[in-house]
Amino acid sequence: MTDQANSAGSGAGSAIRVLLADDEEMIRHGIRLVLRHADDIEVVSEAVNGAEAARLAAEHRPDVVLLDIRMPVLDGLAAIEPLVTLDPKPQVVMLTTFGDDENVTRALRAGATGFLLKDEGPQELIRAVRAAAAGDAVLSPGVTGAVIRRMLSGGGVGTTAPESRMAGLTGREREVLVMLGEGLSNPEIGRRLGIGVGTVKTHVRSILEKTGCGSRVQAALLAHQAGLMG
Repeated sequence: MTDQANSAGSGAGSAIRVLLADDEEMIRHGIRLVLRHADDIEVVSEAVNGAEAARLAAEHRPDVVLLDIRMPVLDGLAAIEPLVTLDPKPQVVMLTTFGDDENVTRALRAGATGFLLKDEGPQELIRAVRAAAAGDAVLSPGVTGAVIRRMLSGGGVGTTAPESRMAGLTGREREVLVMLGEGLSNPEIGRRLGIGVGTVKTHVRSILEKTGCGSRVQAALLAHQAGLMG
């Protein structure tokens, strides 16, 4: 077990608490080094398999879990269920590689917030952790299209006709739904529309309620299924 609890540091109370789970030591080391450059992020613990990740998450109560899909003993897919049943529930972001679309799809359906390619740049990794902590979906552009196509072909967003589900949306909410389909974060949506992040959150919450989507990821899938993405 690798358990690096750094919570003894001063002024970390408001930091985003991250649990990192990957069986490859070099991957964990690289991610940890990147996240140390962000003053608002703290790696509170590390795990080498899914069972350890679930146990340490219950102990350390992280805000975000970066979870490798492929690990021994208990893989990341099997670890999602115990993680998303915690209270408070951490945001689970799957670490993946190209060509793993099927497992990513299963992870999103199981309740993961999103996915991140292991070879993403340092700033993208930091941005993804911040986005996940804020409740935004984390979708790496490099594999988003393939995953969305797979989920849509499998009926991943329900059987009710998309237009029926979107019937109650206002014009602005439809605009926001399109941007969710693009994988934009709340701040990015706010900048594009010239509105505050709080207003964006209100629109997103309304979209989820009106469409019956359980997450931003499902809303993004709905936007694609409805043909809103051009």
